[in-house]
Amino acid sequence: MDRAPVNRASLDRPWTDRAWPAPADPRGAALLREDVAELWREHGLDAALLRAAGVAPLLDMLGGNSPYLAGLARRDPVPFARLLAEGPDRAMGAVLDSLAALSPRDARADIAATMRAAKRQAALAIALADIGGVWTLEQVTLALSRLAESALEAAVRHLLRVAHDTGQIVLPDPRHPARGSGFVVLAMGKLGARELNYSSDIDLIVLYDPACHAGHEDLRRIFVRMTSDLVGLMEARDADGYVFRTDLRLRPDPSATPPAISFPAAITYYESLGQTWERAAMTKARPVAGDVTAGRRFLRAIAPFVWRRHLDFAVIDDLHDMKARIDRHRNAGHAGLSRLGERMVHDPRLARDWLMGHDLKLGQGGIREVEFVAQALQLVWGGRRPELRDPTTLGALRRLVRAGVLNRPRGDSLARTYRMLRRAEHRLQMQADHQTHKLPATREAFDAFAVFMAEENGRALAGTMLPIMRDSRRIFEGQFAEPGGAGRSVDPDAEDLAEHLRAAGFADADIADAVSLLQRWSGNRLRALRSDRARNLLRRLLPEILARFGARRDPLTCLRRFDAMLARQWAGVQFLTLLDRNPALIDRIATILDGSPFLADHLAETPAALDGLLGADQDGAADIPAAGLVRQHLAQAASTEQVLPILRGLVRGEEFRLSCARLEHRIGVDAASRARTELADAVMRGLLARVTAEHVRRYGRVPGGAMAVVALGKAGSREMMLGSDLDLMLVFDHPDDVTDSVVDAPAPGRSYNGAGDGGADGGLAPRSVPAGQYFVRLAHGFIGALTAPGPEGPLYEVDMRLRPSGSKGPVALSLGAFRRYHAESAWTWERMALTRARVVAGPPALVRALRGAIGAALDGRRGATRAAILEDARAMRERVARELPPQGPWDIRHRAGGLMDVEFIAQALQLVAGDAAARDPNTRKALRRLVRQGMLDRGTGRMLEEADRAWRSVQSMLRILFGTALPADPAAAMPAATREILLREMGATTIAEALQQMEARADAVRAAFTRLVGPVGE
Repeated sequence: MDRAPVNRASLDRPWTDRAWPAPADPRGAALLREDVAELWREHGLDAALLRAAGVAPLLDMLGGNSPYLAGLARRDPVPFARLLAEGPDRAMGAVLDSLAALSPRDARADIAATMRAAKRQAALAIALADIGGVWTLEQVTLALSRLAESALEAAVRHLLRVAHDTGQIVLPDPRHPARGSGFVVLAMGKLGARELNYSSDIDLIVLYDPACHAGHEDLRRIFVRMTSDLVGLMEARDADGYVFRTDLRLRPDPSATPPAISFPAAITYYESLGQTWERAAMTKARPVAGDVTAGRRFLRAIAPFVWRRHLDFAVIDDLHDMKARIDRHRNAGHAGLSRLGERMVHDPRLARDWLMGHDLKLGQGGIREVEFVAQALQLVWGGRRPELRDPTTLGALRRLVRAGVLNRPRGDSLARTYRMLRRAEHRLQMQADHQTHKLPATREAFDAFAVFMAEENGRALAGTMLPIMRDSRRIFEGQFAEPGGAGRSVDPDAEDLAEHLRAAGFADADIADAVSLLQRWSGNRLRALRSDRARNLLRRLLPEILARFGARRDPLTCLRRFDAMLARQWAGVQFLTLLDRNPALIDRIATILDGSPFLADHLAETPAALDGLLGADQDGAADIPAAGLVRQHLAQAASTEQVLPILRGLVRGEEFRLSCARLEHRIGVDAASRARTELADAVMRGLLARVTAEHVRRYGRVPGGAMAVVALGKAGSREMMLGSDLDLMLVFDHPDDVTDSVVDAPAPGRSYNGAGDGGADGGLAPRSVPAGQYFVRLAHGFIGALTAPGPEGPLYEVDMRLRPSGSKGPVALSLGAFRRYHAESAWTWERMALTRARVVAGPPALVRALRGAIGAALDGRRGATRAAILEDARAMRERVARELPPQGPWDIRHRAGGLMDVEFIAQALQLVAGDAAARDPNTRKALRRLVRQGMLDRGTGRMLEEADRAWRSVQSMLRILFGTALPADPAAAMPAATREILLREMGATTIAEALQQMEARADAVRAAFTRLVGPVGE
């Protein structure tokens, strides 16, 4: 056991020297002292132990408060003496060692006796560590959980070995029966979370994988019998007691399924019939005995059922309904804890009377309410944010607070309540080893319990507990209450719809169309509104929806686009609950529907994009960087094929989130560009590692060889915007004397049959290939992963035409070939493109070598004079102007004096400088370096920097408003709200003023281009 923090000043004192609770029953305390003294004499134990500091009060506490613990001390005096002498850490270690020492081939009676003795000795050690404050709550519950796990492991090993020895099943490794057996015990509930309570049942689901015993016709009967034997070993009472009561009712459909269920049957159930409470239960599931590897495989298979990729606030209502049913069925607690007055809460006598008989687990302000808050928020957000997943209640609360999902005062209050109630729950159960959660119902018993809790009397205990429980209840009600309350609602089929619309701000000319649309919602034509719950939610939300839309420039357009969104929803309850739980979301949706035709269409076509509007703070930054989520998803996925759909959704969601933040002017173009580029970098790094690992399984490895990814263009300069593709170059290297890949021999006991491999090779035996072919295939695999199509499109479009020899060259080239090409054959425009090269993925040694090769290709003028470089750049710009003429003043990139002119100036001058001190892949940073190196005067440099930012700002906003396919005349196609957004971005009041600003900026840039590079013929 991990030890709790120890006061260094107390190290020389016996561990028993603590402030033990006084005995509520002095007679019981005296009897235990007498009995222990007699037992000490009978067994020849060291009498000095009983005279050690704190032992007498400890015995009084046991005898005067807990008949169960006093009985354990009497039953096993020798282990009790060791506990007093050595402390609970060593006692618990000895208990776990006794279970680990059991052999699977030991007699069942011996195994049962050892397990029961372990339970008795651990129960006393853990109780004293808890009562004396030697261990924290987490250490106490972990010790109880480890005891249960160790007992289950010993029992399952024995049962599997017996089944093997009697010829019922064949195990791959009889010396380690669990390995490869396919039989696994999942711990659920508190055991799954390693937070078992003192007298807890253990909730289990027993599963088996038929694939581990192919062709076996009687597997179900064998594993069902084995499960029955397991339950008997754990909970049957005999002269030695029992180990743990066992509950199998959390398995799928327990009234209709056997105690042990096959993987396929369980997976099918969860995918088709699984309910919210089962999702909540599965957040704590953990394989603890048997084939743990198979158990993890099962949990990965059902992870999409538990952790939904899209936000699902309807789960909050489902858990609230579950708690309400518990309250009605159990009649748990008294009504109105959150509304108790201050006099009731702070009057110790009234507080005690209120608490008597109260259920600490299921009652108001109880343990279950704290657990529900943590589980609900995890289920809502945990699918998108794996870092929130923690099976423990206290751990989940910490993670939710750290992520900003739950504010710190509420999180601290819930954690304080949980710790207090778990401590009280343990004391209740220690009294008689009963699985009880109810406080004593009489004043005498309540006062006695308070003494066990180290309080003076019941009134003092109640005065401490009730205010804390009330605060917790208020948090629970605030989390699960209906946000809309019982206020005003609008029925879509009401006759006064026109008045509601007019009052909301809809123009008279739009009323008839709006009424017709709203009345369509009252029928059953929309799939999303066919349930009573969905229609009731809509009635409650409609006043707010109409008010928000009515405040926009074009309310009817907002309503029509919202109708298109609603029509696409499969589950109207989830969508409308999302709005109900997040009223500010309605306003954000209205901004999109009113201002951006492109984003409005995307929202209608992709309802899950709504997730991108949640969880952003005021400056538009995500609660956790999307790049971090990429790494987490890649770490958890079993294969590239499995992770690609998740990454596509994540990339699309981040694109939408950043676009919305830009639309609302909560984030600038530079911050958005960096965020997009960081996300792309994380995807490329993660996929390169994953694809390479799968490639190695298929083709072996090239000793000393590796491949790296170079980003060019906007990805290289960290200036990506909506719709940016990835300009890439792939470079590999390997020692000259290595010509082929090397296939490693399979590990002992394993063949290349694909079992458990999970790779893209489908289990084929690895085969050696020539080194060059090896890396070309690896490159194709990497590019294929980036561009593989899905319902939401590929991860990224990839352009590789900037690599040496363009589309005619190999998809991946060697480092030596790269060096030779740029030393002998590269065109000026290729070297200009290389100024924005950035190595984003690959092993460190190759990354360093490649950066050096890029620097060498750009250093000096490579035989070209300044005049030749500038003439090549001028001619290239003139050719682009001739072949891709600008489509008007809003063609920001191609227009004269536009973004391309700025970039050409920066790139050409970097080549002229031929010095690393003058270079940077980012255009603005490069311009600053060129000023410092004397290649640009300060005024021109500042003007070009401002032009670069302004052009990118306008171009990125136009893409957000209209998409990458810009209309020929965007100004003519702009609705009023769209025009206002664009003008705000440009700092202008009218389109005419904006055009004048653009013309002046373009003239200044083109003049600088002519002066610095050369004239461009129109």
